[in-house]
Amino acid sequence: MTTKVIHNSDLNRYEIWLEGGKVGHADYTRMPGEIHFVHTEVDPAHQGKSLAGILMQESIDHVRENNMGKVVPVCSYVVMWMQRHPETHDLLLNPIDDAVAAMKARKANHFGG
Repeated sequence: MTTKVIHNSDLNRYEIWLEGGKVGHADYTRMPGEIHFVHTEVDPAHQGKSLAGILMQESIDHVRENNMGKVVPVCSYVVMWMQRHPETHDLLLNPIDDAVAAMKARKANHFGG
């Protein structure tokens, strides 16, 4: 399995490619000194191959290497991924517990509960 993650700055996202075809992406928005990861998806035909994890690891590595600012995880996948990877917490704008709480609040509001 040959994967490649590219930074598509024109579309404000990182893309993961598998065997020459795009199979997923992580969208972000930028604010001064911040990068907000707002959506992550992998083609359902390719789920279960750890592609989202590879995508996030390489995206976060790129953010770190290029001093792109502090990370604000908005997407629930990114929140959970960063929670499981404490070595990334130095990049967070706010503590990971704040992102987890915000994610839970969004889910509660979305589902009326």
